[in-house]
Amino acid sequence: MENTSVIQAFLAIGLIIAAAQFSGAAARALGQPRVFGELLAGVILGPTLLNLLHWGIFDDPVLLRLSLDELAELGVLFLMFAVGLEVHLRELLAVGRVALWGGTLGAVLPVLLSAPLIVAFDYSSKAAIFMGVVLAATSVSISAQTLLELGLLRTKEGMGLLATAVVDDVLAILLLSIVVATLGVQTKASVGSLIWTLARMVLYVVGALAVAWFVLPPLFNRLQRTRYLSSGLASFALIAALIFGWSADVLGGIAAITGAFIAGVGLSQTGERVHAEIEETVRRLSYSFLVPIFFVNVGLHIDLTLVGIDLLPLTTLLTVAAIGAKVIGSGMGARLGGFDRGESFRLGVCMISRGEVGLIIASLGLAEELLTEELFDVVFVVILLTTIITPPLVRWIFHGRTPTPVAVAARRDERRSL
Repeated sequence: MENTSVIQAFLAIGLIIAAAQFSGAAARALGQPRVFGELLAGVILGPTLLNLLHWGIFDDPVLLRLSLDELAELGVLFLMFAVGLEVHLRELLAVGRVALWGGTLGAVLPVLLSAPLIVAFDYSSKAAIFMGVVLAATSVSISAQTLLELGLLRTKEGMGLLATAVVDDVLAILLLSIVVATLGVQTKASVGSLIWTLARMVLYVVGALAVAWFVLPPLFNRLQRTRYLSSGLASFALIAALIFGWSADVLGGIAAITGAFIAGVGLSQTGERVHAEIEETVRRLSYSFLVPIFFVNVGLHIDLTLVGIDLLPLTTLLTVAAIGAKVIGSGMGARLGGFDRGESFRLGVCMISRGEVGLIIASLGLAEELLTEELFDVVFVVILLTTIITPPLVRWIFHGRTPTPVAVAARRDERRSL
């Protein structure tokens, strides 16, 4: 007899993908990006309403949750790899000043705005500082997918978003390392180790970009000319995404999606035939299977019943602060970096989503006793609210913009997936 939990997972995955497809199509029919519908489907299927994972037909909800989380991690990894395939390193370097200023202010301002709020509600300064660190993070995958659907990823704002998110990721992880090392219950670190943490991240990003730029394109162009390996180009591309994702976490101490994104940027420089084959396969695999699971799974984590009436004021104020901090911080940074007022505002809005990155940091804070269960529930809802509202906001602020040629391929693939 086959493993019962595996068979049950088949049903859950099938229901999730079906919900993602129909809700995504409905969202597009209403003039919204597919990702908004997929996130909303997750909320409906989650504990707030239908509580899918706890239906009687599923014997082990905990194991099922872990399986879905792992598939979702693969989904976001391949999503950012696909995004990387759409851009070029020169385009990212062209917005270097925007990324530096936008990423820095976008990471610092959430701490400065949210920490005083937590203290004002009689929580400890330790919890207040960590709450700011949680909200310093940004989930670039949500906005990147929305811009990709709109055909606007190759705009100045799109390139600025991707580059700024890398800087934001490095700074958020650095802030996390400092706070856990100095305030956490399990570890203490020296100044030297903190300096090494920053140096390690910078060295990894520089080294990974060099390998992706100088090694991957000629390697894959050569594989394409090799008789017995040319048919497996897409497989080797996925291998590169997985290895770069692993190395980003293990060697660089940064998010795995950053490594996958860098791998995609490198492979965007391959020959036209090689690039087309890789992109087509990655799109089909990702957007028909793994990426929908990722977006629905984000919604599955939402339980709006967790926040009682007594916590509603704090949750509301913290949500407003989380949104304002990114719009103002990253927007001001982009302005200092050379964007005009409209471009800066649009970049700031694209940085609102906290997504899976914020959830991971919040979970670590709970484990390190830097957040109470009550505060974890509050920040949990704030993170997921910022994630859900980002796609329609991004579509709204880009309304009327002319799509780039990338939109043609994206929409063609979307019709095929339906």
